Amino acid sequence: MTEPFAAAGSLLDAYRRVDWGATAVGEARTWSPALRGALDLVLGTRTPATLLWGPEMVLLYNEAYAPILGDKHPAALGSPCAEVFPEIWDTIGPMLERVYLEGSTTFFEDLRLLLVRHGFAEETYFTFSYSPVRGTDGAVEGVIDIVWETTRQVLAHRRLALLSRLNDSLAAAGDVSGLLEHAPPALRSEDLPAVSIELGACGLPEREVALERTSEGTFARMRLGGAEAVLVIRLSPHLPVDGAYLGFVRLIGTALAQGLTRARAREAERRAAALQRELAEALQRSLLEPPAQPDHLQVAVRYQPAAEGAEVGGDWYDSFLLPDGRLAVVIGDVTGHDRRAAAAMSQIRNLLRGISYTVVRPPSEILAALDEAMAGFGVRQFATAVVADIDVTTEGSHLVRWSNAGHLAPVLLAPDGTPRLLLTKGETLLGTRAPVARTDHSVLLEPGAALVLYTDGLIERRTGSLDDGYRDLLGHLDGQAGRSAEELADHILGHFAAGTEDDVALAVVRLRPSSPRHEQVEG
Repeated sequence: MTEPFAAAGSLLDAYRRVDWGATAVGEARTWSPALRGALDLVLGTRTPATLLWGPEMVLLYNEAYAPILGDKHPAALGSPCAEVFPEIWDTIGPMLERVYLEGSTTFFEDLRLLLVRHGFAEETYFTFSYSPVRGTDGAVEGVIDIVWETTRQVLAHRRLALLSRLNDSLAAAGDVSGLLEHAPPALRSEDLPAVSIELGACGLPEREVALERTSEGTFARMRLGGAEAVLVIRLSPHLPVDGAYLGFVRLIGTALAQGLTRARAREAERRAAALQRELAEALQRSLLEPPAQPDHLQVAVRYQPAAEGAEVGGDWYDSFLLPDGRLAVVIGDVTGHDRRAAAAMSQIRNLLRGISYTVVRPPSEILAALDEAMAGFGVRQFATAVVADIDVTTEGSHLVRWSNAGHLAPVLLAPDGTPRLLLTKGETLLGTRAPVARTDHSVLLEPGAALVLYTDGLIERRTGSLDDGYRDLLGHLDGQAGRSAEELADHILGHFAAGTEDDVALAVVRLRPSSPRHEQVEG
């Protein structure tokens, strides 16, 4: 009999160490075909997944799920779910019982759970689905849980909103007393339960956060620039005091320091706008993850905010591997240039990622499904996008398929340095809620060739036409095939950056001129 844990990867030893005969599921040789099949499916996926088997909901899970457990792993393996998660069982227990007893399926998005996995009740967020697993007789034998931890994204959105409220308070404060009155209440939140500003000199270096642990909690203290004031924050007991949290405190302290300087020097508007731009850009970048980098492809991405204004925008890029090995590359732009556009961008990007990974269909069908999801989730924004997939599983030239929803045409830079626009018949942008027949297109990406995707901020100008922008881009790319993807991205932005009037997102995908099996290394 084939070992049921063969696909467990790094968890193989952990599975072998469990005394399964002492668990509610029994020895592995006695397991039902449904359990063996479901476990093989869970262990074989790269998405975090767990199997909860039998009435006791015994936990079996894959490598991707183990980090979610924190220090509950590996003891959680083979243990009843209620024993592994007693702190959240009142929430998830009834959900699991309903699925097990009724055979229904549940789905939750960004559910808040206080999970004890690192020695304290940690505020976490998850998007997950519980689905029944049936035996040959149709009876439910277990529950499969496909889960994505969204804690980082939820905290980033929440902190972006908090920075926006702080900016409004700083703008409304005409003097120091006004700032001291309005800023602390605007900052008090789940991230910052208690906030105060103490006037007077202190011995702390600028921009350094000092921590003090007391019986009342952990406090962060930060000197507010040269203003002879100290920001004092009681940190949340439900968040890890890590680099991201302290970095956020540092951003808050920097904003308040600039606000105090403004109130005293009457230079508030210029300073606050510059600061808000810096903070908004930093948080927007935190939502755009590094691209996937297959061995034989180079992927370079860039995001540049508009040259003027301090609002966030809706431009985005993305690059990730699909379950069948293809590389997905996306460029998109949500209409508008404000916090609402940025929030819609993140939601659309996450929907597109989930659909692409789950559906695994051609780009045109992915965009059609995204249209339906946007309507279903009430995303009332318009957006343009190009979705491309690249078959990276073969040697030599790679097939690129793409579909274009109202976006600018990509550029293909041939190995001989000749650029051309991948023009297609215009198709409707996303969010119209009207039936749309979307089309797939294909082209070969030869060794040494590059695919360039970008948003309209790169080439559109008030003083010129779109055709002028296309000509400028093609002219600037002509003869540049010898550059790496990173060099091409810098080359493009170096030429266009100074004149941009809108946010710019850029993605460059280049197929190396020789096989990754060869020893040649590009400079």
